[in-house]
Amino acid sequence: MPHTAHPVALVTGANSGIGRVSATELARRGFEVILAGRSANRTRDAVAAIRDETGNPRVEMLVLDLASLASVRRAAAAFLASGRPLHVLLNNAGVVGARGVTEDGFELAFGVNHLGHFLLTDLLLERLREVEGARVVTVSSVAHTQIDTIDFDAVTRPTRTLTGLREYRASKLANVVFTIELARRLEGSGVSAFALDPGLAATAIWRRVPWPIRPLLTRSMQSSEEGARTSVHLATRDGGAEESGCYYVDLERREPNPAALDARLGEELWRRSREWTER
Repeated sequence: MPHTAHPVALVTGANSGIGRVSATELARRGFEVILAGRSANRTRDAVAAIRDETGNPRVEMLVLDLASLASVRRAAAAFLASGRPLHVLLNNAGVVGARGVTEDGFELAFGVNHLGHFLLTDLLLERLREVEGARVVTVSSVAHTQIDTIDFDAVTRPTRTLTGLREYRASKLANVVFTIELARRLEGSGVSAFALDPGLAATAIWRRVPWPIRPLLTRSMQSSEEGARTSVHLATRDGGAEESGCYYVDLERREPNPAALDARLGEELWRRSREWTER
């Protein structure tokens, strides 16, 4: 593997909102940053802007559509072929209020927010294991506390609710369950896994929530800069491996939804996710 003098971070959903701010801050701190986004044009523009803003030329793009498992495989293969190490995988991208199914037939929020990130992480795990202190940081939401479990039948069908918020909550619970199960499986490897609630930020993630609900949701939200603070903290802080599998809010460790601590749910989510992504 080629030597790199700079830590490497791959950030999903990095061309706007919290992801873009997170990528900018990592670039400012000397990381080599890979911006992974669905739109090549928007991601290319974000790369140029971050290079200009930070003076860091080590910012590149990777086309990644989390609603397509084939796209996830292509993106992971492209990253692995580059020979770069991977110090931080920031699973940031997400959709809320979106309705429908992914290219592979999964409920859209679950497919993008959880399943695409599950496959990406799984494909990059060996590269992460090669770096002492590497970490997987996954952006969840306080919404994960508003649901009791994951309906594994519902996530294989189109979105049922008008707003998509119930499905969003399930996908965010999956993010935390995944993180806890991932940390268990990585124990002793030197790789850590963390989940976080960035707080409610008025970003493009809310664009698909129908009017008039959208302005009511976003009018009192924080900025993307505020929303990115915990992601950047977990991506860059020294140590913390002893807290792998933990959930954070406002830079501090918090207790997640008790449902997320159910080991049986973690094992089932992992098993089903592996089966679904190996089709």
